Amino acid sequence: MQWTSIAAIYLLFWVMTAFMMLPFGIRTHDEVGEARVPGQAESAPANFRPGKLLLRATMISTVLTVLFVLNYEYGWIGPDDMNIFPEPPEQTQR
Repeated sequence: MQWTSIAAIYLLFWVMTAFMMLPFGIRTHDEVGEARVPGQAESAPANFRPGKLLLRATMISTVLTVLFVLNYEYGWIGPDDMNIFPEPPEQTQR
């Protein structure tokens, strides 16, 4: 596998992981007990930490990319392993 393919797969995993982790650990101002700024949405986060999110997304996407590349190289799970539908029964002619 070329390094550009690995980089593209890593980027896709990173973006997917970052967006999936966005809602976890976020608290609103009402939940934290802080006063809201006038005109602020009720759902606005009070404790958003982008650095922590970036670090977690980087670690998770690195592990996922390594697993993906190793599976590509060694063929642990292939398309035949993911077929959940059984073969159709044979039709007999009358």
